Amino acid sequence: MKHLFFILLLVASAQVARAQQTTVLKPGQRGVPRHSSANRPDVLPKFPGGAEALGEFLQMNIQYPEAARVKGVTGQVLMGFRVEADGRVTDPHIIQGLTPECDAEALRVLQMMPAWLPAKRKGETLAMPVQLPFTFGSAANLEIEKGKVKFE
Repeated sequence: MKHLFFILLLVASAQVARAQQTTVLKPGQRGVPRHSSANRPDVLPKFPGGAEALGEFLQMNIQYPEAARVKGVTGQVLMGFRVEADGRVTDPHIIQGLTPECDAEALRVLQMMPAWLPAKRKGETLAMPVQLPFTFGSAANLEIEKGKVKFE
């Protein structure tokens, strides 16, 4: 019986302590962020010359693989990589593939990329992961939406 009383007392004190930690916000107040924003950049990584230069670089270097052309494959390969604090592009990897040929071509072109302008936080450069879609297909089969992706 003493042990049961002690356990109930312990559970009740834990609930009181948890209730005391709850923050009640008044109207117009902003909440405390759940995750630290210590590494959130003020300036995102940028391809030299901006989005237009990135588009030109991709157009000039991506070659639609013959095997994909014959099969009529169209779509995107979503690539991930890291822009280091010095701007180097490292850790290229496929997030979402299309075909082995298209995946290999996207990886080849990603490895050719020049150094980017790195992300900045409070004036200091920092490494940051980036995702970039590589589009494959003939111009007749592709619909391009402008104004959807913004690089700063």
